[in-house]
Amino acid sequence: MYSYYASFLGRMVMISDGKYLTGLYFEGQKYFPDITNFVLNDNLKIFKKVKVWLDKYFAGQNIKIDKSLFRLLGTDFQILVWNILTDIPYGKMVTYKDIGNKILSYRGAVSYRAIGRAISHNPILIMIPCHRVIGSNGKLIGYAGGIDRKKKLLEIEQSLGY
Repeated sequence: MYSYYASFLGRMVMISDGKYLTGLYFEGQKYFPDITNFVLNDNLKIFKKVKVWLDKYFAGQNIKIDKSLFRLLGTDFQILVWNILTDIPYGKMVTYKDIGNKILSYRGAVSYRAIGRAISHNPILIMIPCHRVIGSNGKLIGYAGGIDRKKKLLEIEQSLGY
């Protein structure tokens, strides 16, 4: 099932398995899933909860990430990376190297290319804050929703002094 959310950065598509959010994308972004066989359902309880969360986020509130709202579907490595992303504090930025160092604390080796792929395939934008990951040189890179959106998301968070 899916529903839409209208943000000032463009229309977003929410996807659910009926109970949990399994996808949150900007319409037409890189790696946008095929939803032609999904059913439009604006009344699903999870979509209502996510819309409230997004309203608060876009209003500039430092709203806590509620992992109970979503179910992550991916490889063990992708899920590890996505869970690490949820620990990045609101308004803060980390590098791909920081993510790699965190993974090294769990595993004996790390591939930065694999980290980049996992981050670029993040299925739940904003709630899993991959927009907070930057290059080691401090540049904004690698956001499936587009660099302009990444910049705006960071501006929302940093405007509150975080």
